[in-house]
Amino acid sequence: MKFFTFIIVFLLSSHIASGAHIHVGPRLQVTSIRAALLLAKNNDTITVHHSLYTEGTIVVNKSITMIGDEWPVLDGQLKYEVVSIKADHVNFSGFVIRNSGIAALNDPGGVKVYDRSNIVIENNIFENNFFAIYIQYGKNCLIKNNKIIGFGKEEQEIGNGIHCWKSDSLRIIANKISGHRDGIYFEFVTNSIVWRNISKRNIRYRPPFMFSNNDAYVNNIFEENGAGIAVMYTKHVTMYSNTFSQSNGDAAYGILLKEISDAEIIGNKFLSNTAALFLEGANRILIKKNVFSGNGWGLKIQANCMDNTITENNFSGNTFDISTNGSLVLNTFDYNYWDKYAGYDIDKNRQGDVPYHPLSIYSTIIENNPIAMLLYRSFIVSLMERTEKLIPSITPDNFRDNSPQMKPYEL
Repeated sequence: MKFFTFIIVFLLSSHIASGAHIHVGPRLQVTSIRAALLLAKNNDTITVHHSLYTEGTIVVNKSITMIGDEWPVLDGQLKYEVVSIKADHVNFSGFVIRNSGIAALNDPGGVKVYDRSNIVIENNIFENNFFAIYIQYGKNCLIKNNKIIGFGKEEQEIGNGIHCWKSDSLRIIANKISGHRDGIYFEFVTNSIVWRNISKRNIRYRPPFMFSNNDAYVNNIFEENGAGIAVMYTKHVTMYSNTFSQSNGDAAYGILLKEISDAEIIGNKFLSNTAALFLEGANRILIKKNVFSGNGWGLKIQANCMDNTITENNFSGNTFDISTNGSLVLNTFDYNYWDKYAGYDIDKNRQGDVPYHPLSIYSTIIENNPIAMLLYRSFIVSLMERTEKLIPSITPDNFRDNSPQMKPYEL
């Protein structure tokens, strides 16, 4: 008898916890989302049926689930923040959110989360918003499988696709972002993962990450963005199996690592960028099993970098594999494949029998005198390069790979 009493109590409590279900639509009893939110209580579900809703700013201040049925459109009319989430434990999915207001002072968003935790923003379409998704002081939030499209032409005209500030334990997964100022922006964001996103054709950065420690970026595609990824003033970052391609311009790069330490850059592809990987003030970075192909510069590593390990990478088809701005060498470059290596392997151990010096005299000159790039492929440059190989004089002797690979790795 006690067992059956327990089962009944459990079922009743489960029913209560699940909450009521409110339907919103132009031909239903509840015709507006705001009215539904007034009726709703914590743990309720609001299903919004397909229609166009122009209700100003929709403030979600209860722990509810909001579901769009057949893509209802929430339109901010270029005046309002479309959805403001001001409660914990909110699930928001299945909507088209478009035309938020534009303001540099309060940064209105398509969906903006205010100091809340356990928020899910999933399976939505964002069109023509200033900031599409904005998380401030968020914790344990999931942003997944959203399509984010902006139409900005200048940086000041538009905000970021996914903007995260002073947050922790975020999961940014499988979103597609284009046409914004920055694709994904992290500042003071910790213990978070950016996984399987596609960020293309954004005006400035694919994403910039500043003061954001212990984060991971895995299996993302960053392509045709204005500059590239900038990771600054950060430590304990991991980047695995990402693709960085076609960032071209005077100051463009695949990744910029500035003032960061204790990071891992492993298994990534850097394809057709002006500069694939740029290190400045970066220390104790492991750069391993990456592909650097078809870039202007494969790796630009400034003299203020130390204790970095560059190993088991493939360098092929780059104009310059390596460049630096000084003669101090405090990093190691062993066991890489260099397509420009012309050494031999008498003992057949698949490693060159003589070290390879990847830093060319011409790249050293270009670093200090960019105008000299006009002489690229000229006879004088070819003669200078051949002379340098026979009689090294300018490039530091210890800037070398002691065990260059004869064949590229299968990465």
